[in-house]
Amino acid sequence: MTGAELGLILIIIGVIMLLIEASTPGSFIIVPATVLIVLGVIGMLAPELLLSIWSPIIAIIILVPTTLLTVKMYQKLSPPEPPTTTVASSLIGREGMVVREVCPNSLKGKVKIESDVWSATADKIIPVGYRVKVVHSEGVHVRVEVIDQMSTSLECM
Repeated sequence: MTGAELGLILIIIGVIMLLIEASTPGSFIIVPATVLIVLGVIGMLAPELLLSIWSPIIAIIILVPTTLLTVKMYQKLSPPEPPTTTVASSLIGREGMVVREVCPNSLKGKVKIESDVWSATADKIIPVGYRVKVVHSEGVHVRVEVIDQMSTSLECM
């Protein structure tokens, strides 16, 4: 097999790896794909270098900047974001809907705030369907109050 043929094989392997990277971004195949393509081009232009001691040295020289550029590219594409989990203290002031009757001194009540359901208590009974606002939170439960200030005179079951 001549150096030119080996160079072509490396280019083909590199192109296949680039296609895999394009279809599943983030798998980090772009770095070895780029190195193989450059080595393939060198093999086509100077076949005697491809099978010499210089080939791994050239590969390392190509690998380092390619890796650094790829990491920087991925950082620009997807900058780090704060975690998307909700902590109880961040719920104070948020509004939600009662999905299970909220009773004083009981955590059996449930309120839905955005897409999460939280155990809730209140100073008075709040029936299902009422809009509420979080006034205090502790651990995985919240204390709520009715937004529209309608008084209820119900008993918890």
